[in-house]
Formats: sequence, structure tokens, C-alpha cells
Amino acid sequence: MPKVKTNSSAKKRFKVTGTGKITHQKSFKRHILTKKSNRRKRKLNKDGVVHKSNVDFVKRLLRLK
Repeated sequence: MPKVKTNSSAKKRFKVTGTGKITHQKSFKRHILTKKSNRRKRKLNKDGVVHKSNVDFVKRLLRLK
């Protein structure tokens, strides 16, 4: 039986923390940054946590479930 592969796009986008939470990078921080406030850009630097409604799906993509 062949091994089941992890979804390649998911492993590039999500990281699992030590406590088991799944984090992701926030969007809207690539270009057109001049009109965005420093506060907004600073808050976009921080990793987001995957919402509980999507956790099962992301775990399945990462083969954690």
C-alpha cells in the first residue's frame, strides 16, 4: 500500500505550535502598504490562529488526523 502524502500547499501555509494550535500568516501585507496604517501593518505581522470551524479540515490536509 502506498504512503499517503501530506498536502504540499498546506504544509507551506500552516505551522503547528507546541500546544497543538495551528497558525497561519495573515493576508494583506504584500503590497499597497502605503495607505495602510502602521498599527494595521504591525498587527498583520502576528501569526493568526486557524478558527475552530476549520481546524479539522486543516489537520486532515496536514495528515494530523
